[in-house]
Amino acid sequence: MTRHPGVFVSLDGPSAVGKSTTVAELGRLLVGRGDSVFTTAEPSTSELGEFTRAKANHIHGRALACLVAANRYEHIEVELEPLLSAGQTVVCDRYLASSLVLQQLDGVPEPFVLALNRHILLPDLAVILTAEPETIAARLAARGKRHRFHDDPTGPAREVGLYRDAAQTLMTLGVEVLVLDSTDTTPTDVAKRIADALPSRGGSVDNPSKNDDPTVNS
Repeated sequence: MTRHPGVFVSLDGPSAVGKSTTVAELGRLLVGRGDSVFTTAEPSTSELGEFTRAKANHIHGRALACLVAANRYEHIEVELEPLLSAGQTVVCDRYLASSLVLQQLDGVPEPFVLALNRHILLPDLAVILTAEPETIAARLAARGKRHRFHDDPTGPAREVGLYRDAAQTLMTLGVEVLVLDSTDTTPTDVAKRIADALPSRGGSVDNPSKNDDPTVNS
């Protein structure tokens, strides 16, 4: 397992569960506790990341999965690893779990996604935000569709189920996973629960380690 002095937290989940707001709240909370915190997202803000974001509705399947993975490796090399090596806490809005879910929704098998991401940096804590499918559907309707996956009326329920599966996959890789339901919980309260759960270790898909007691909390 690769180790670093910083702490890497990823935050994933279906659309409209409050990921971005929770990332911002968590950043403020950790800074208030005296931590050095950097918040980021995938696709990243690099030229490759912006291209990926702009073309995600037009590039499909394995091609998109490869593009997302390429941006992730760039993100790790240019941003994540230097920050973690400097001892910072890095919070990333969308990471491996999102690939496991969105690429499967796009017809890409999980083994292909895992193979593409074989050498990535694993999060020290992978947070999966979820909510009732009906709540997600109502939030999406209120804010409007933002990408092609929102065209499927069964999408929210499918995403919730696939993120549940992704949590199990991450645990088999030795990642500590925290699953939180945001249906009736504020982003501030969710952020507090994440902050209280922060561990301090790192790794890669290529060299997973087993947790003594990997658990998913709800």
